[in-house]
Amino acid sequence: MDDLERKAPSNFIEDIIVNDLESGKVKNVVMRFPPEPNGRLHIGHAKAACFNFSTAAKYGGKCNLRFDDTNPVKEDADFCDQILYDINWLGFTPAGVFYASDYFEYMRDCAVTLIKKGLAYVDESTPDEIRAMRGTLTEAGKNSPFRNRSVKENLLLFDKMQSGGVPDGGMVLRAKIDMASPNMNMRDPVVYRVLHTPHHRTGDKWCVYPMYDFAHPLEDALEGITHSCCSLEFEDHRPLYDWFVDNCDTEHKPRQIEFARLNITDTVMSKRYLKQLVDIGAVDGWDDPRMPTLSGLRRRGVPAHAIVAFCNEVGLAKAVGTVDAAQLYDCIRDELNARAKRYMVTPDPVELDIVNLPADYSEEIEVTEGGEYNVPHPTPIDPPTKTSPVVTRKVRLSPRLYVNRDDFMVEPPKGYHRLVPNGLARLKNSFIVRCVGYETDDSGKVTKILCEKTDEVKAKGVIQWVDRDTAADIKIRYLTPVVPDGDGSIEERIDKNSLSVGTAKAEAAVKDLPVGEGVQFFRIGYFARDAKFPDEFNRVVELKSSYKA
Repeated sequence: MDDLERKAPSNFIEDIIVNDLESGKVKNVVMRFPPEPNGRLHIGHAKAACFNFSTAAKYGGKCNLRFDDTNPVKEDADFCDQILYDINWLGFTPAGVFYASDYFEYMRDCAVTLIKKGLAYVDESTPDEIRAMRGTLTEAGKNSPFRNRSVKENLLLFDKMQSGGVPDGGMVLRAKIDMASPNMNMRDPVVYRVLHTPHHRTGDKWCVYPMYDFAHPLEDALEGITHSCCSLEFEDHRPLYDWFVDNCDTEHKPRQIEFARLNITDTVMSKRYLKQLVDIGAVDGWDDPRMPTLSGLRRRGVPAHAIVAFCNEVGLAKAVGTVDAAQLYDCIRDELNARAKRYMVTPDPVELDIVNLPADYSEEIEVTEGGEYNVPHPTPIDPPTKTSPVVTRKVRLSPRLYVNRDDFMVEPPKGYHRLVPNGLARLKNSFIVRCVGYETDDSGKVTKILCEKTDEVKAKGVIQWVDRDTAADIKIRYLTPVVPDGDGSIEERIDKNSLSVGTAKAEAAVKDLPVGEGVQFFRIGYFARDAKFPDEFNRVVELKSSYKA
């Protein structure tokens, strides 16, 4: 790529990439996004995915999707399918889709190479014994009694591990590095373990599986990855990453670079905890709209473009920090404000009769359909435009309406500009009415408002309404994070009120909204029809932001 065509770097990893390209160290950028298919992607994974795919594209390279499926106990083909769907939903197309299991034979051969070099040995110690031998941060580890086995014996035992003659945990293959290393990861780490568990892709072919620290650098080397970017907790693993690359005689030498993972307030960013929520039934699945998974956010009604915009806005850093969840909600709100259709809905309805109109009066009111830009959903790269024509729809108005209860007050406070006894208010997109009376029940609660259509041309207040004859009955789901910050077990931290459901009256067109499309209910918030409960609408985000940059 010509220097004039290359875009300026915007973070420290892009600085590295540009230097590698300009020095000739790297000819073509090759990156990867390598999730483990033991759960669904969440918003933290989205940041890593957006960075890898976008950065590779920015510098004329490519980015692979690779499933690190080296642990058959926890992994599932369904998770692979869902992850690929999520990546495509975000707007990214992998240059290739690969699996760690594609390379099992190569990894086994690399392990044999280490044994033949005298750099790996079979250990029959128990997991607890191996853990005790590793030492501490201040004390060196101790050599295993099996560390000095001959190459021949190690090869025979490793064959025995592969043939099925060893029970789970009976033996492991360890790299022979340095039990006195100040880096705990270099103290003879486990390379292979025995697992008599069928794999979702290879079935019963294997009963030994490579450890992540061994598999990952070999996968990067085979795929020609130039910049292997991972979260900061793997910084101490980098010497081991390089050791495996160097000693397994790979042709390509990838480079690992670490960055700070994404943390968001009031948001669980651990796949393990999210799985617990699913397992204990605290949510109705990985796609529960209270979950920070991409499938949960999608079901909630969050547009993919908003997630990508948020990830780009947060950017990349070396230091760990926490982002205010309100910043994510602002990105969602900005996207929906630009494109969401607007509908009139009354969550706490009270009847309103226009008494000076004939009973059979009916009028079709034209209302604007879309948001500020009113354009189709873009790709994650494209910003909104204002080039599309404004779309409108017809809404029926009769003398029999519903209005929001808080749009009428018998004794209003100072500054109240909606409907009051003998006061004026405009029906949204229509004429002005004057309140000429109201009815109450025995407790004094207003049950009906009586109004007359007037020829007035000015009114301070505007109220929304729904035609009673054609109103749709819907349910509204109000959502909050299912596990906020706090101490104690996950069961103790769960907000038992994280989901509440209320009823509402909506204009007839709401009945035809597709699942997942984010729309605005005037003065209430942005909502989307739920995939599992089609008569219920999830609140995606409130109308107003509390975020301060």
